[in-house]
Amino acid sequence: MRFKSGLIIGVFGLVVVVLGDFYFAIGITVLTYLALLELFRMAEFTGIKPATKTTLFSCFILIISTYLELKGIIGEEISNAILPISSIGICTWLLLQPKPGKISDIATSIFGLFYLGFLPSYWIRLRELDSIFISSNYAGNGFSDLGYISGFNITLISCLIIVSSDIGSYLFGKMFGKKSLSPISPSKTVEGLIGGIFCSISTGIIFTYLYKWNNFLIIGIVFGIIISLMALVGDLIESMMKRDAKLKDSGNILPGHGGILDRIDSYIFTPSLIYYFIIALDFLRGITN
Repeated sequence: MRFKSGLIIGVFGLVVVVLGDFYFAIGITVLTYLALLELFRMAEFTGIKPATKTTLFSCFILIISTYLELKGIIGEEISNAILPISSIGICTWLLLQPKPGKISDIATSIFGLFYLGFLPSYWIRLRELDSIFISSNYAGNGFSDLGYISGFNITLISCLIIVSSDIGSYLFGKMFGKKSLSPISPSKTVEGLIGGIFCSISTGIIFTYLYKWNNFLIIGIVFGIIISLMALVGDLIESMMKRDAKLKDSGNILPGHGGILDRIDSYIFTPSLIYYFIIALDFLRGITN
């Protein structure tokens, strides 16, 4: 069952990345919706009462508005307004409850909006890089000279590097792991971290070469290091929350794997850094040409 459920989630991810467009946005929405339910379930085990429904709706609106903005259907100002307005709405909802909320209720709700709404929305920005770079905001900054970057290949490479990091960390940790990396997750080792980074860099170099990216060696190394470290941070953050809730898994929707959040935790912090790395790369290329 572990192999089958892992295969299903892997195929689902590959299909929505390949299809892109609205299908990708819906795929991100579904995964984050289920993960947010698990996050709030963990919070409730610690006595916290977050604004579950309001935050779920806000995350849905935030992710879909990001897609609509990139497609030119709504303005950037409208899309940027979703996060602060949603935060106000969540706080107001908690304020109107019969039983007064606590700081932890507010903090968890706003964290959920940021953690599983705002941050995952950057996967959509990555997948829609083509639309972003042909917009007036970035015209003339050097993207035409970069040439090798597309929303599809940067998203696919990022996902594959995360997978290779997870596999490398597990295998190297299993075979050579001796020194514990963090008390948050005792099973993780320094040797596993090194193995994960090595596999990530190798995957990054291979695929940037196959896609014929300029300076593929440097880009592959940088991508491998950034993505592997961010995948680790995402994993440890979720482990910290599960430890606080005294739970082994975030859920049981995936037999043998736990919950959705257990599967996507490595993917949460990655896209924003990669997105701004690409933007910075394009900017520097533009001013040096």
